[in-house]
Amino acid sequence: MKYHTYIFIFLFFASFFGFQRLSAQAGKVVVSGVIKDAATKAMLPFVNVTLYSQKDTVFLTGTITNEEGLFTLPAVNSGSYVLKATYLGFEPITQSLQIGQLSEFLHIGTIELTAQTTQLNEVVIQGSSDAVSRSMEKKTFSLADNLSQSGGSVLQAMKNLPGITVGEGGSVQLRGNDKVMVLIDGKQTALTGFGSQSGLDNIPASAIEKIEIINNPSARYDANGNAGIINLVFKKEKKEGLNGKVGFSAGLGALWVKQENYPTIRPQYQTTPKINPSFSLNYRKGKTNLFVQVDNLYTQTLNKNEFTDRFYDSGQLIRQQLKRNRNTNVTTLKSGIDWMVNEQNTFSFSGLFSSEKIIDRGDEPFFTYDLSERKRLWQFLEDELKTTVTASASWLHTFRQAGRKLNMGFNYTFHREDEKYFFTNVMPTYTGKDAFKLLSDENVSDLTIDYTHPLKYGHLEAGFKLRRRYIPTNMQFFPGYNSPLDSSAGGWANYGETIPALYGNYVFESKYLEVEAGLRAEYVNLRYQVNPTHPTYKSNGYTYGQLFPSVRVSYKLNELNRISLFYNRRVDRPNEVDIRIFPKYDDAEIIKVGNPALRPQFTNSVEIGYKNSHPGGFVYVSLYHKQVNATITRISSTTNATGADNTLIYAIFQNAGHSYTTGMEIIYSWQLQKWATLSLNLNGYQNTIDAFSVVNLYPVENTFTAERQSLFSGNIKLNGLFRLPRKIEAQFSAIYLAPDIVPQGKVYSRFSIDMGAKKTVQNGKGELFVNATDIAATLKIKRRIQGDGFHYISTDYYETQVVRVGYNYKF
Repeated sequence: MKYHTYIFIFLFFASFFGFQRLSAQAGKVVVSGVIKDAATKAMLPFVNVTLYSQKDTVFLTGTITNEEGLFTLPAVNSGSYVLKATYLGFEPITQSLQIGQLSEFLHIGTIELTAQTTQLNEVVIQGSSDAVSRSMEKKTFSLADNLSQSGGSVLQAMKNLPGITVGEGGSVQLRGNDKVMVLIDGKQTALTGFGSQSGLDNIPASAIEKIEIINNPSARYDANGNAGIINLVFKKEKKEGLNGKVGFSAGLGALWVKQENYPTIRPQYQTTPKINPSFSLNYRKGKTNLFVQVDNLYTQTLNKNEFTDRFYDSGQLIRQQLKRNRNTNVTTLKSGIDWMVNEQNTFSFSGLFSSEKIIDRGDEPFFTYDLSERKRLWQFLEDELKTTVTASASWLHTFRQAGRKLNMGFNYTFHREDEKYFFTNVMPTYTGKDAFKLLSDENVSDLTIDYTHPLKYGHLEAGFKLRRRYIPTNMQFFPGYNSPLDSSAGGWANYGETIPALYGNYVFESKYLEVEAGLRAEYVNLRYQVNPTHPTYKSNGYTYGQLFPSVRVSYKLNELNRISLFYNRRVDRPNEVDIRIFPKYDDAEIIKVGNPALRPQFTNSVEIGYKNSHPGGFVYVSLYHKQVNATITRISSTTNATGADNTLIYAIFQNAGHSYTTGMEIIYSWQLQKWATLSLNLNGYQNTIDAFSVVNLYPVENTFTAERQSLFSGNIKLNGLFRLPRKIEAQFSAIYLAPDIVPQGKVYSRFSIDMGAKKTVQNGKGELFVNATDIAATLKIKRRIQGDGFHYISTDYYETQVVRVGYNYKF
């Protein structure tokens, strides 16, 4: 029945599109054109375009150009007119315009504006645009304004942004949900993960111009990622001639010991260095634009320092510490060329290379509860090299009718994960040495075709995407004396995914009303072939065809007040790591394993938002609700098998049933004085996970049952930006994260304060900055997990305090 409903919706949209095109032919003309800078030939956005009667110079209608310099004047009668274009800093221009009756569209071509020659003293423009867009469909944040995180990684910069929280292991959450799709320049790449955010802590913030947050994506985006989309926009100059930027930052972290080690293990990292040189160069001449950007990020980090007390129903009590000292060096190179053949055709070619070298040295001792006896010591060395290469090619064809364009693109990503683990297992009566090697090659090809067609009161978008993804993986175990490794669970596994998708999206716009309605159809064919000798898992996979509708309705109450309603349906497909059959031993007694039987989770989301803009800032309020079916999560349990080591906990991905999130988000920005701006973000939500029962197959079959959980959680973020004398800017950020639930348990509250400042020097070409994170040393992650036959409480005192200084110079 639901498929009939989707088909009806699709036919309704198709009929509505057809009717809209027919109605556009009823006697009136849409006038369009392009406005450029006469000297640089660059498109000029936000130019005022007005139309007057030639007979009596009476004002009739007007508009402004979009970000591509395009403008459209709808519903103009035939006759003689005067068109006028005005823009600050340019000479105004007027021209006669004759509109006939034979065509419903009139494209008047390119209008060029000449810069005014009046000499002015230095003009400093201070202020910023609203983070929440006019249509409330996305929030945009410039990293140049994030002073407290300058010189760090993208992941560190994100934690101050509204709606984003950073969870354990560097997972990014939007409104408490970690099912986030992260894009780079609008594309998925292995650098940020397909279905995860694995590389965000190793992308320098210096490489990124801005971050876009889209909580309710339209049908033109992939349906994957129910929490929403985060788009990272790399820096790319658009000025004529040769220009660029060079920067350098250095810092120290782990300034003092937050929690002393348990006895008999190696020291934890202190005063860890952070070094980030960066360089970008851009050359724009005529029809060609060349760019290159290089960043290197070297860090030493106390990546994990978790203390855990484990309590078993048998009465056994264990205290353990997991300490991980990490060295990371990441080099990122991005380069490309834009070739504007003519006004209608532009070709773009770009490539990205990233090499990430990680060395982890870890210690994990296990003690009796009074620390009088060490029962075991697990030491490891991880040597990992991640290599990512992406290549993109695109062709943009703009038709003479403004707003009508065709974009075709091909994107290829290769990502290699070469990982080696060496373990020393120190027991009271013997010492064993073990190792394993993992090699995984990810190959992803995307072919996209997108078409935009202007209509009388809006436009129509349609497109096609074909994705082919193939990941061969091989795990080899090298067990030593009395090895605890399950070497029989090694071997090979091949992941294959083919996804063709079609979408249609209609945008209607009038004086007060905006409607964006779309439908995306995706077919997924996933195959997971595994080593036939694996003791537990066999080859598996699934196919499905689903429709994903999205609707946005926005009504302008007046020039300062607007209300919007959103609905969309999305999916979260298991990532390859989620179904990977090989046990992972980065914790000696909490073994993480994937599940080839894992299936997608589907989400329905509804949101209503209100925005009020005023001269001193804006306020944005939204109410949202998400319902998730077949929730994907890790389930931790013991085996309870006869003869098994019941101190081992196995964390296995499962579909845990239904979950719900209902909440409210408030973003309030106001200018207290010309030199002081404060922004407050409040996000509160009721998080509910229904009761569920699942069967874990590894290492032996066992059933896990959980009761219904519900908790009100949220977070508060306060940011202050101050423009001080002598061209100095300062910022502080305070973050409070309330307790939250996870399947089987609870995460406790967290709090931190960050501060930063920068000074502009060398006539605006240079800047010096300094910042410090978690200045009060209050940030830590504490959680409680309840399983069958056990529960544990853990606190992670990982590195959070970092002080950085840096310098950037533009030329």
